[in-house]
Amino acid sequence: MQSALVFNLPKNSTISNSSPSYYYEGTCPETGELLKLPRTPLVEAIAHTFMQYLASDEVYSREGKMYGILLVEMADGEQRILKAFSGLLNGCSVVAGWVPPIPGRDEVAVDESRTLAELDTIKQELITLKQLPARQQYENLSHEFEQRLQQMSDRHKDRKQQRHIQRQLFNTTLTAEALITALEQLEQESRRDGIERRKFKRQRDERLQPLKQIIDTADIRIRELKQQRKQLSRQLQAQMHAAYSIMNFFGQSRSLQQLIPEGLPTGTGDCCAPKLLHYAATHNLKPLAMAEFWWGPSSVNQDKIQGEFYGACVERCQPLMGFLLSGLQPHPPGEVPILYADEWLIVVNKPPGLLSVPGRYRDTQDSVLSRLRHNLPDGIALTPVHRLDQQTSGILLLARDRQTYRQLSQQFQQRQVHKIYEAVLAGTINTNEGVIELPLWGNPQNRPYQQVNWQYGKPSLTKYQLISKQVNYTRIEFIPLTGRTHQLRVHAADPTGLGIPILGDRLYGCSAEASRLHLHARELSFDHPQLGKRLHLQTKTPF
Repeated sequence: MQSALVFNLPKNSTISNSSPSYYYEGTCPETGELLKLPRTPLVEAIAHTFMQYLASDEVYSREGKMYGILLVEMADGEQRILKAFSGLLNGCSVVAGWVPPIPGRDEVAVDESRTLAELDTIKQELITLKQLPARQQYENLSHEFEQRLQQMSDRHKDRKQQRHIQRQLFNTTLTAEALITALEQLEQESRRDGIERRKFKRQRDERLQPLKQIIDTADIRIRELKQQRKQLSRQLQAQMHAAYSIMNFFGQSRSLQQLIPEGLPTGTGDCCAPKLLHYAATHNLKPLAMAEFWWGPSSVNQDKIQGEFYGACVERCQPLMGFLLSGLQPHPPGEVPILYADEWLIVVNKPPGLLSVPGRYRDTQDSVLSRLRHNLPDGIALTPVHRLDQQTSGILLLARDRQTYRQLSQQFQQRQVHKIYEAVLAGTINTNEGVIELPLWGNPQNRPYQQVNWQYGKPSLTKYQLISKQVNYTRIEFIPLTGRTHQLRVHAADPTGLGIPILGDRLYGCSAEASRLHLHARELSFDHPQLGKRLHLQTKTPF
């Protein structure tokens, strides 16, 4: 193993106990168990440090692509980091210091070279056919004829109107043979206009038809070439998928074609996650955490942003994940710190990065609710009374029965629950306290983003009070009197609110470097529905 492929962790780094923000997961084909590899706050922090390295060298800014790092444990217990890039890096598949591509490409190197040459020839012919001079000539002539035809039509229309006026005049001033002669002259003028129009169209068609034939022939050839290109690409991918062989942590090797015989998209096996996990398995390295992020210009569809973390791609990586993770121990649900519990309700301290309740998809099932339901004997009956954003930490209240849930929900609706949040703003404010009242609206086309909208928005009200100031930051206390989605985040970031986003809130415009969203639900006070007393719960702000 090349020493450059693994680099040491930053000094004083340890595995964070904070909740992972994402899991790479898949079902083991051998045992049927769900296997998970987390993306932890520690590996995200290491990735942010790695981004600074990428930013220092322009070679990594020429093209946008996914990069990945894998935190591994070596045989002696020491922890190191592997790094990988997806596809090619500036045209190269093998780069010193980076995890190499999955084996198998060499076996089809000759066929790949020949096919790529054929594909390039097809590409050049397609460019030539699309840029035929006849296309521009046809367009210019068509435009010229269209203008002349329009001018002729306008002229004929004016003459037709004049003839109509003359007919009316002749019918009132002429009689017998003189009227017949005059009307016949008008009909002859009308026929001459029609003949002129038909003659012009014949001239137009005679000029344009040869060019149109050239273009039609070229378009037929373009369709043939595109079909040929598709067949060549599929054939090459099939050869590569049959040759690519990946190993899991049981020591089993399989080709991509064996794993997914029905076929895989172009580029399968070239992504960061399969390269990193295969390399770790073949070198007896134990994966601990992994993170993938985009670096460089945004992707073609503008759906990838520099510096953002992304999970396993659905089409290429996710189908392989169960096999790649096979041999790892199943990841048990993590513990959620409990602040208060009795037979009617439970209050927890939600870690940042953990959902309050499970999401719709398989990769968003990890949540406070799912963990409590797994870890507590009566967890299946739990119901969250309110929610916290995934990146917000702090106090979350859950009911253990339907009656308690209804009674607590009523207190929230009637604003009888007192909530205090603590946040750090990515800038300084000039006031010590105040009230923010803005109507918030969630655009259905841009979920989950919320915005101030005076026409469609719902009322939202927040009190705030300054705690302390630093050079570039403000620590602040928020008391929300309503509970709209992202209320505090929008009230902080919007120019009609405080005008400064919460530190780490990239969704609402924070560009400052931060390992998390600096928003914490610090205190919660409510009336216990069964005990008849006021409960006041408080947690220490973790930032």
